[in-house]
Amino acid sequence: MHDKQDESVTSLVEEFLTALATRKPSPHTLAAYRRDLRAVAALAAEVVTPALPPEALPVAALSPRVMRAGFARFAAPRAVASVHRAWSTWNSFFSFLVAEGVVAGNPMPAVGRPRAPLPQPKPLRGEDTPEQLLAAVSREDGRQRDPWPERDVAVLALALCAGLRLSELLALRVASLAGRPGERRVEVAGKGGRPRVVPVEPELDGVLVAYLDSRARRFGSRSVRPESPLLVDRQGEPLRRGGLQYLVESCYRRAGVADRVPRGARLHALRHTFATRLAEDGASAAEIMRLLGHASLASSQTYIEVTAGQQRAAVRSNRTNRVLGGLVAARGDVG
Repeated sequence: MHDKQDESVTSLVEEFLTALATRKPSPHTLAAYRRDLRAVAALAAEVVTPALPPEALPVAALSPRVMRAGFARFAAPRAVASVHRAWSTWNSFFSFLVAEGVVAGNPMPAVGRPRAPLPQPKPLRGEDTPEQLLAAVSREDGRQRDPWPERDVAVLALALCAGLRLSELLALRVASLAGRPGERRVEVAGKGGRPRVVPVEPELDGVLVAYLDSRARRFGSRSVRPESPLLVDRQGEPLRRGGLQYLVESCYRRAGVADRVPRGARLHALRHTFATRLAEDGASAAEIMRLLGHASLASSQTYIEVTAGQQRAAVRSNRTNRVLGGLVAARGDVG
């Protein structure tokens, strides 16, 4: 057995996170892993005999019994999704320790794991909200200090017509737009390192060309070299996470549709609108899975199920159905 068996869980957590760095996870993902690992380790340190400070807890103390007790305390005040995520993080951590020869086995199969509900889609509310949003943002707003409608429309259109995540938008380069006119595609560095290609229709292509032309006028042709970030701020610097979120929120406010954005969705509401409209227009779960870069078919299936529910609700609201109900009741009275 590896001589690290007496090493503290805290130090091994950092070793695990360092090993993960080769996969290029986002800082947000690494922070979530660290938070889940440290939180459960602190609770496990309280249930060992005698109780220990978290930094003194040896990995050898993490028996199935201790892990079950620690997770029971962790789960009590938290939502199912949070517990499920922490379980998966610890399972990966122990798999790493087994591979490194630090521990003999993974105790996590002995720790109960709640079934995480699939997140429900949160598209923009209102049948014509996407069109209203794009139309409003395409017009220059005199209240803006430095309006750039071409850039703002390009951001919204990439999310609404290609279904890109926030991190995927930020990772795009000018060269990510590939192919000849009429056969354009956007090459996306997807979640979990899974690349995908999304077709670009002529209308979206026109929006992106107009944006890049306006950018060349603002900052010069060198600003649109193939290796340059596709999305930039008003100073020509690469857009950051906070800047992109603020841009999208400001577009909602300018268009007067902020009240139609599901709480907590922000830019993701645009991606969900893309997927929901695909489902409404008859796309299969497999097609949605490929276009959105989902890891499993189940995630894509939720859009089909939600759309089916909406269709049934629409049929139910048809006044003719109520008339039919009255006719059936009348026939029963006659009989």
